[in-house]
Order: sequence, then C-alpha cells, then structure tokens
Amino acid sequence: MDTQLNAVAIITARGGSKRIPGKNTKKFMGKPMLVYGIEAALQSGIFREVMVSTDDEEIAQIARDAGAAVPFMRSAETSGDFATTDDVLMEVLRNFEERGEFFDYMACIYPTAPFVTAGKLTEAMKLLVEQDASGVMPVVRYSFPPQRGMAIREGKLVYCYPENAMKRSQDLEPVYHDSGQFYCYHVKRYLACKGDLPDGYLPIVVPETEVQDVDNPSDLALAEMKFRLMRKNCAQTDE
Repeated sequence: MDTQLNAVAIITARGGSKRIPGKNTKKFMGKPMLVYGIEAALQSGIFREVMVSTDDEEIAQIARDAGAAVPFMRSAETSGDFATTDDVLMEVLRNFEERGEFFDYMACIYPTAPFVTAGKLTEAMKLLVEQDASGVMPVVRYSFPPQRGMAIREGKLVYCYPENAMKRSQDLEPVYHDSGQFYCYHVKRYLACKGDLPDGYLPIVVPETEVQDVDNPSDLALAEMKFRLMRKNCAQTDE
C-alpha cells in the first residue's frame, strides 16, 4: 500500500499499571515501550493521524517527542481499571467527531507491543481495504494443540477432550489466539456495532517468535530475546 488512507492510528496508553508499574514508559531495548507502536505507525505512512490516548502527562510528552499527536487527554471514565478498549476507542472517535474530524479506518495499537512493525500494520490495513472487511486481527498459532490439553482434577491429570487423546498433532485443526498487538477497523461498521463486529475479523498470522505478553519482569526478559531475534532476521532479509 503506497498511499495514505483517511485513517487514524490510536495508541491506548493509560498511566496506571498494576503488575509492572510504569509499564508503558518503561525502557525496552533503549526506548520507552509505547514508542515502538508510534514509530511503526508513522513509518508505515498510511495513517493521516497517529495519536496517543492517555490520562498521563509523562506518557503524553513521550508520545509527542516520538512524533505522535495528543489532541486531547483521556477522561477519568475511560482511565479506570474497568474501562474497556472499546470504551477508549469510542471516546477518541467521539472527540474527533466533535472537532469535525472523521476517519474511514482506524488501527488500535497497544502500547506494550514492541513487535508491531510498519510492515505488519501495512499488511493488515491493505487486507482491510482490499477485502472490504470490518476488522483485521494479527493472530499466532498455538505451539501445542489445545485439543490435547489436560486438566488436574482431584489430583490427577485428565484429558479435557478425551476423543483427541490418541490423535496425531498434525491431524488436528490448527488453533490460533490473539497476538495482543493491534486491531484494524472499518470505522463506520465499528461504531454501528460498538466494536462487536457481527462478521468477525480477517486474520494475519504472525510467528510465535514475534509475540510476547508483557505482564511481569520475566516476560520482559523473554520479549527482549525475541525482539533481538526479530531484528536479526529482519536485517538478514534486507541484505
């Protein structure tokens, strides 16, 4: 995709974090965590606006320094522990509309997803537009078939799905989960259903080596290892 779209990239970065205090501003490989998503959106060249939704002035300043806009601060209602991502996105779109700004497409980018790249965003937005989809989500395949998962019941291991106990892994349908990095939307359809897309999402599949939840210090260490590997692979591809 070589042309800019009437699209907004929204990085959702509130100030509070219970498990890793200051997670969104914490340094990751030399940069605050949320900067990676901002840089990826800017480098893609497909968004008319790249903005950060936050209630925290430190985050807002980091965002501005990285080249993102912070046209308004997040409200107290969407900054609490029980506010959903949809609540935040609805508020952002509403605030833009009150300013007379409307978008055809949007990407919601999480602030703790350093594996987001301009290439992934471009691929997802291209799929969204060319397939006239309502939403696109990056997913990753489970490394082990969940159909052969086990539970501990009364102190013993039991298969959750006994009918699959003896099946070969390659004979089971691949299962995927949300990579937890970003989502792309057709704005009018998103607003019409308040985020609950009736026709679902189209997928882009990302490798397990480029996916890592960051909820505790050990996750950070693992994410850094994967990030170094991704950067090395990208450098080899460019050679």
